[in-house]
Amino acid sequence: MVSKKLFASGALMAVAIFSMASMTSAAEVKKLAILVPEQGTDFGWNQQGVDAARIVAEKYGLEFLPAEGLGYGDVRPTLRELAEEGASLMIGHASGYNTAAPEIAKETGVPVAIVDQPDALEKGLVTDYTLSGHEGAYLAGRMAARMSRSGTLGVVVSGEPPSWNSQSAGFAIGAKAEKSDIKIIYAVIGPAAYADAAGGRRVTESVISAGADIVFGQGNGSSFGMIGAVETTKAVDGGNVWFIDVIGDKSSIDKGHLLSSVMWNMVPVYSAMVEDLKAGKFGTKHYKIGLADNSVQLLKTAHIPDDIWGDMTTLRQDIIDGKIAVDQVSDAQAVRKLMSSVEAGE
Repeated sequence: MVSKKLFASGALMAVAIFSMASMTSAAEVKKLAILVPEQGTDFGWNQQGVDAARIVAEKYGLEFLPAEGLGYGDVRPTLRELAEEGASLMIGHASGYNTAAPEIAKETGVPVAIVDQPDALEKGLVTDYTLSGHEGAYLAGRMAARMSRSGTLGVVVSGEPPSWNSQSAGFAIGAKAEKSDIKIIYAVIGPAAYADAAGGRRVTESVISAGADIVFGQGNGSSFGMIGAVETTKAVDGGNVWFIDVIGDKSSIDKGHLLSSVMWNMVPVYSAMVEDLKAGKFGTKHYKIGLADNSVQLLKTAHIPDDIWGDMTTLRQDIIDGKIAVDQVSDAQAVRKLMSSVEAGE
């Protein structure tokens, strides 16, 4: 009888401890930190990440700890500082951070989110959000093929991380689905030239000179160099060159060359991370964005004819309904095989 009472008391205590642990876990989500390599004013990767994290912090009543302009070097000291400040979750918003962040997570016990490392999941400690806008890029490719006068498109990238690769592939697949004989010039500024605006300008100018009259650019800070080239370099027929951007909306600084953008919304992703952290499920799954929940959208500008936009709207629904399947291709060599020609940068 005594042993039964002890067992019952132990069971009740275990339940109480489990309940307290669950409450503590939820209560510990107090501060949200994000680390970005450039300033959160690029209308793209850095700004969308910072803005989304800020919105999520406000949504859940969390203190917001942004760390901007860190570059692509060693961020371990910054991660340690944020951990000491009481960060409940640290988002390493750059592929260059996906080695240091897990190391510091294990050292400090503070959970981290990283990109481009889908095999790094560790329950309670490390999660990955290698996002892909390939569905939106497919629509951009269909639209670009319809609107190109020369029959030649350019794809300029600042590196070949999985996120860029999948969008480059989606764009090429879409363009060729619209016009099988479309020519695509693929150019890489450098292995990690995300902030290289000068390189972005130089490589984009070469792509335009080779015949492209629409350029799909993926670059963070280097995208400003791409836009500069588009604004000052005429197409081979003497006409306007269009630019299709990614992640953010540069309409407010457009000088008449921004055709569209494959826009990302990371608020649902970061919200899910906070929810999973509170529920004890952090580090157990990957996060996605897509057309279905509007976390990926194709930006509509006045430069897109109404009939073409209407067709893109129909195609968008076809993708959502499963009538069109857009393969997610993340390998750089596989992406290059999809292109008509490759003009690698330095």
